[in-house]
Amino acid sequence: MTKYFLQKTLSQSVSVSGTGVHSGKQTHLTIKPAPENHGIKFRRLDLPGTQDILALFKIVVDTSLATVLGTNGAIVSTIEHLMATFAGLGIDNALVEVDDYEIPITDGSAKIFTQLIEKAGIVKQAAPKHFFIVKKPIKVTDNDKSVVVYPEPCFKITCRIDFAHPLIGKQEITFDRAKNNFEKEISHARTFGFVQDLELLKKFGLGKGGSLDNAIIIDKDRILNEEGLRYPDEFVRHKLLDSLGDFSLLGMPIQGHIVTHKSGHTLNHLFIKTFLENKDAWETGPAKI
Repeated sequence: MTKYFLQKTLSQSVSVSGTGVHSGKQTHLTIKPAPENHGIKFRRLDLPGTQDILALFKIVVDTSLATVLGTNGAIVSTIEHLMATFAGLGIDNALVEVDDYEIPITDGSAKIFTQLIEKAGIVKQAAPKHFFIVKKPIKVTDNDKSVVVYPEPCFKITCRIDFAHPLIGKQEITFDRAKNNFEKEISHARTFGFVQDLELLKKFGLGKGGSLDNAIIIDKDRILNEEGLRYPDEFVRHKLLDSLGDFSLLGMPIQGHIVTHKSGHTLNHLFIKTFLENKDAWETGPAKI
């Protein structure tokens, strides 16, 4: 008898409250189990009667500072760390209820979301999980930046960064869902920024919730956070975390190897658009275990 990967959801609801990194507003969030083939959906409790927001690429409305979804006048912002959690843990179905438009930044990583879901428990469902099965490479470039996917019998993602800063420089990491532990190796990696960028954001009324409690802040020659880094290569691990969240907006996981070089939200989303247009390069269906 052929065995296939099965869809997954949470075994019970979990909740967390926190500050939106750009809005500075306090938001309460609850993640609920959902039935098979439901996908990931967001529900704005402060906008009763509005349609649930599907976590899909086609309704992304902004990627300049964070990934923002929008439909029928309702938006949900800064979803990438939560979406990375779902992708990293292999969760296909969940309903996310929020009472404002921005997802809490928590500590700037996916650690809290991941630990809450793992504590609640993850359950397999009866329906098979469907994948985009890559048959030939697809690539997008923007000057020296690129995203490419290659055929591979499992899901892997390699992330490369190159910052002209003595504390970052060139870093590379690969995450293989079959071999690596998302909670231990990726989920704790925090978002990062430079002092001058944070000052500029606040000048324009953004980054109101940004602080040393939820981001690595880098000056010219030092990290301002007293505790330092959680991983020696925390910067590239966080970029990989962000990429997991971005690519999850395809709506189904990829069976293939994604390689990003100096990419960010905007190029990742251009890749998704190009990927979906190249229908001869992939097929969809369940994958055998």
